[in-house]
Amino acid sequence: MSAHLVEKALELLCGNYIFADRAQAAAEGIRRRLAAGEYDGLDEEALGERLTAELFEVCQDKHLRVRTRAEDEREALTKPELEAVWREQQRLSGYGIARVERLDGNVGLLDLRFVTSADVGGRAIAAAMDLVSQTHALIIDLRRNRGGAPDGAVFWTSYFFPDGETHLNDIYEGATGQTRQFWSHAWLPGERYLDRPVYLLTSEATFSGGEEICYNLQAQGRAVLVGETTKGGAHPTDRFPITPTFEITVPVARSVNPVTGGNWEGTGVKPDVAVAAQEAFDVAYRLALQHVLASATAPTILAEARSALA
Repeated sequence: MSAHLVEKALELLCGNYIFADRAQAAAEGIRRRLAAGEYDGLDEEALGERLTAELFEVCQDKHLRVRTRAEDEREALTKPELEAVWREQQRLSGYGIARVERLDGNVGLLDLRFVTSADVGGRAIAAAMDLVSQTHALIIDLRRNRGGAPDGAVFWTSYFFPDGETHLNDIYEGATGQTRQFWSHAWLPGERYLDRPVYLLTSEATFSGGEEICYNLQAQGRAVLVGETTKGGAHPTDRFPITPTFEITVPVARSVNPVTGGNWEGTGVKPDVAVAAQEAFDVAYRLALQHVLASATAPTILAEARSALA
């Protein structure tokens, strides 16, 4: 049984991975181990952990994983079925928006756990941004953000630019050999968040689409990152079921930032203000309150800010 699972995983790897030479090198090593019987007797969970570790040894890619599938996904084997399950997960988890709050001193706080796609969660993103639109500064907590959709990252970050003229990211797709450009949106529902500071909270667990928000805003000089260097996964990924209970996730594209010419793969995104993740909110809130005290004129807001800072 394990031989069939391994061969199917390698077929999907070699047929889809954005770096074909690395896929071939990894597959050759795994096939040698397979022939030597090294995977005999492993259940799916143990086999997935073993293959993931061996793929990482060669490819150094944190998006490249073999694993058991979540229970609510095990009936979904085709792309439309996977899409339907994913949409339902998005809906039931608030489109990744765990918390929206106005803090004392008129500072906005958004807690984003993953990055929804614009077509699925665009209304929720617009609603969240509307609730913080009148604040003097904004904190976006990405410390537990595990990633998501590139178009969703662009939708979020478009609120921090005045028009559709900011080139945010490019994605090179291996299957077509084409590069897709991502620009800020020329029109958005609700107000944009301009001319006010944005602070992004990061941790070593911040990953993928969460990192894209960090990297793109940092490259454009539009946000201050506070916290830890992020996990380091920049390759857009597809999921391929091997069996109803077993799957491989394979990066099928790579990001190229138009400002830096690179991305955050393997290195993570380095913060502007390096502090332990658990201290990041306090540090960012202090910076935000100092901005409020320097820029606000309303006595009520100034009193709130002084009290909070004290």
